[in-house]
Amino acid sequence: MITFLVFLPFLLGFVVVGVYGERKIAGFVQNRLGPMEVGPKGIVQTVADLLKMLQKEDLRPKAVDQLLFLAAPIIVFGAIFTGYAVLPLTEGVSGSVIDAGLFFLLSVVSLDVLGILLAGWGSNNKYALFGAMRSVAQIVSYEIPLGLSVLCVVMVAQTLDLQEMVTQQGIYATEESFLFGIKGLKINATGGFLSWNIFSMPLLIIAFIIFFISGLAESNRVPFDLPESESELIGGYHTEYSGFRWGLFMLSEYGMMLLVSFLAAILFFGGWYSPFPNIGSFELAEMTNGPVWGVIWLFGKATFFIFLQIMARWTYPRLRVDQLMSLSWKYLTPVAILLLFLIGIWKIWVIS
Repeated sequence: MITFLVFLPFLLGFVVVGVYGERKIAGFVQNRLGPMEVGPKGIVQTVADLLKMLQKEDLRPKAVDQLLFLAAPIIVFGAIFTGYAVLPLTEGVSGSVIDAGLFFLLSVVSLDVLGILLAGWGSNNKYALFGAMRSVAQIVSYEIPLGLSVLCVVMVAQTLDLQEMVTQQGIYATEESFLFGIKGLKINATGGFLSWNIFSMPLLIIAFIIFFISGLAESNRVPFDLPESESELIGGYHTEYSGFRWGLFMLSEYGMMLLVSFLAAILFFGGWYSPFPNIGSFELAEMTNGPVWGVIWLFGKATFFIFLQIMARWTYPRLRVDQLMSLSWKYLTPVAILLLFLIGIWKIWVIS
């Protein structure tokens, strides 16, 4: 219920703001204005596009498989949106408290592959089918380094509970004041960014980079948007879709962006906890934490990662298929496996 009451309205609002923000950022990167005509600074342009999309006719080619064609966008959006059910919003508050919440999230989100495959196959269009095949190959390939990078965090935290993972990065997580997890290297500060996984365990910096790159591929974002490469496949697996059904695919893409950003903040960057540490008797972390502050910090961190994804889209060129697969299987996956081995050694050293 919390998922529907909180995340669904937020996701719908985020898409409107996110599309406008992406157009403005793209304009900045490409040294142009972006939306300017509809409303002040073009601020109503996305709303106008949304209303236009909702009024478009729902066209369905005669040769499509009706059941598969109609079910595909629902499956894709449903799989991604269900992942929000286990996200913790702030201390003690989440859509659903599951001890293995991280495992549930990764499992249910991976079902969007089925929807994409059904969309391509059910469209009875060779371009849509090629796009679906590309997407399935890409998502399955990048789920491996993504899962391994997440497993690195699991080994450090020793839990699959997202609430517990964030709690371990809380204010009092650095009472021993070990800097970067190194014994004997102490500072007179606790909490804040010092408690975050990415700073308390330096190997997780590499794990985060792998996670972020794999998250871009999972979201079909540039430079990993081969399933939707308009220069080759028109629109990829959703070529035959129009109106609101096409809108569901776009909503799913932005929903995946937001989900990956939330997960990055939770796993690596302290979730809802403030970045400011307690320095001696100056309890800055205590002053900038709490239920309201927690929501602000979590959503702020997620927004920052969304900004990075948008910047990556308008900065880097699209990869070729062979480059995309090589990056996953030859580089990201072996490095992620090596990280697991090194973190295992580090855990043994710390425990001993």
